[in-house]
Amino acid sequence: VQVLDSYNNPTYADGQAAAVYGQHPPLVNASCKPGEWQTYDIAFDAPKFEGDKLVKPGYVTVFQNGVLVQDHAEIWGETLHRQVGKYSPHGDMPLLLQNHGNPDRYRNIWVRRIKPVE
Repeated sequence: VQVLDSYNNPTYADGQAAAVYGQHPPLVNASCKPGEWQTYDIAFDAPKFEGDKLVKPGYVTVFQNGVLVQDHAEIWGETLHRQVGKYSPHGDMPLLLQNHGNPDRYRNIWVRRIKPVE
């Protein structure tokens, strides 16, 4: 999920704030102006593999600043710039926060596992 200053900041659709980078633009630009904290509430369903076979892709639902911006969007594999990602079999992976040399600040990051509904 892209974290970027998208308040009055034009960028390509699948690269703006709250996009699934390189795959899905957000449903709406819900960014606050620079200097205000942005909030992201993200529900992620990890992909499932049986051996080397993908049996269920990953999905993400995102609220940015209280506004639904991704609604159960299917993840198409790794997120790449101007390339279609593909899945590689993997187990649980860590949460990663990336930047490109710009100052970022994060606070109050909560990670909570939710058991799937049978």
